[in-house]
Amino acid sequence: MENRKLRNSELDRKSTQEFKSAEKTPVIVILDNIRSLNNIGSVFRTADAFLIEKIWLCGITAAPPHKDIHKTALGATDTVDWEYTEDALELVKGLQQQNIKVFSVEQTEKAIFLNNFKPEKDAKYALVFGNEVKGVQQKIVTASDGVIEIPQLGSKHSLNIAVSAGVVLWDVFSKINALK
Repeated sequence: MENRKLRNSELDRKSTQEFKSAEKTPVIVILDNIRSLNNIGSVFRTADAFLIEKIWLCGITAAPPHKDIHKTALGATDTVDWEYTEDALELVKGLQQQNIKVFSVEQTEKAIFLNNFKPEKDAKYALVFGNEVKGVQQKIVTASDGVIEIPQLGSKHSLNIAVSAGVVLWDVFSKINALK
């Protein structure tokens, strides 16, 4: 039996307006000092795929419009709400005051493995992804409500930030939708 690939016209893609008015996944992404414009664009595209509420760009993280972000985002900078702020720590504290649970995605002593992370029904989360070399700043990790770690079994124990965002956002998106 042949398994035919779908054409783009068969994918039931949302228009920008449909995306903007769609119910969002109660997740905010915080990009903390991301260097690579391609990684930033890739996270935008992933956020679009899972109807993520918003992306915050912090520190040295570049903001659209930029051709290298656009190259990998493929228009997701037009659909996903985003904002820039210099100070990620101030942002984290502000989100927590709004009862948003902030989790850094990092490797720490008391991290929860992603497969053991259980989102609460009706809660909103902010997930912090850090710099390609230094990770999430320690002061952000310390201020977070918790830390999520992607279990890794190989010799590197290091994933590209765009890959990490894809893995974590898919997992959290799936778990939140299962609570509905």
